[in-house]
Amino acid sequence: MTTIHTSASRRHFNLALLASALPLSAAAQSAASSFPNKLIRMVVPFTPGGSTDILGRTIGQQLTQAWGQSVVIDNVPGAGGSIGADKVAKAPADGYTLLMGHIGTLAVTPSLYPRLPYDPIKSFAAVAWVARVPNVLVVHPSLPVKTVQELVAYAKANPGKINYGSGGNGSAAHIATEYFKLQTGTQMQHVPYKGTAPAVTDLVAGQIQLMFTGVPAVMGQVKAGQLRALAVSSPNRVKAVPDLPTVAASGYPGFEADQWYGVVAPAGTPPDIIAKLNQQINQALASPEIGNRLASEGAEAMPSPPKVFADLIVSELSRWRTVIEKGGVKVE
Repeated sequence: MTTIHTSASRRHFNLALLASALPLSAAAQSAASSFPNKLIRMVVPFTPGGSTDILGRTIGQQLTQAWGQSVVIDNVPGAGGSIGADKVAKAPADGYTLLMGHIGTLAVTPSLYPRLPYDPIKSFAAVAWVARVPNVLVVHPSLPVKTVQELVAYAKANPGKINYGSGGNGSAAHIATEYFKLQTGTQMQHVPYKGTAPAVTDLVAGQIQLMFTGVPAVMGQVKAGQLRALAVSSPNRVKAVPDLPTVAASGYPGFEADQWYGVVAPAGTPPDIIAKLNQQINQALASPEIGNRLASEGAEAMPSPPKVFADLIVSELSRWRTVIEKGGVKVE
């Protein structure tokens, strides 16, 4: 899809860049040089066990080891991640409260909830792009399908009879499945949960029949035979599940619905603190230990400067707004 950078977004980032170039006050320089000297809180806007939580804990553990200051994970689920995101947006801009953001909270939810209490661009300062995580399309074994083509045929023969789960209204899984419905011309019923983990639990139990979610969240269940994986949402096959085809190669060229994750801080956080956080997170992501760990779970580490992550958020806002408007996606 075409990426559209709005003039308002460009103005915001130009102002942010200008501000970052101004000399810091003596107090700000002192705060940056001593950072961190107390506990850091990493807000994960979903329940424990999902991909966002897994990545948040991985990064938190690395920062704790590097700095000797505890990074506490604070799970604040609800409203597709917007409750946790708003908590960080309103926190002091000192680097001690961070959000493990992802595609849903930063790029999808704003097009679904026009009255969000936070703005994904103006309320946050991009810190670091952590990872890209392909979604995997999984079904309960009772569903009589083994390929994407068979799933589409079954769904068309049984319109509205397949229930699919997600981590909540406006979550990445919700929009990925709506995108799939739009591309395949199928009808399925959405069942939102307060996080990925409870949705996966109900999928394993057969309460729902289908789900798109990040590979890490369902790797164990797929390997144990509790779920059947049909395809991945990325443009290429995934090393963690090399036998799975892509949705695009299964008859729907151009289909791509990967998730991505990154750390943001409240807007106004001093640039030197942002730079310090970015450097340490990138160092962790570049290590063979973390790189291999993420790869084994289907995630790709994305070490990069803060501006690269900021630009991603702007472009993805435009991309998914188009999908939501064309598909007429509404939250219940």
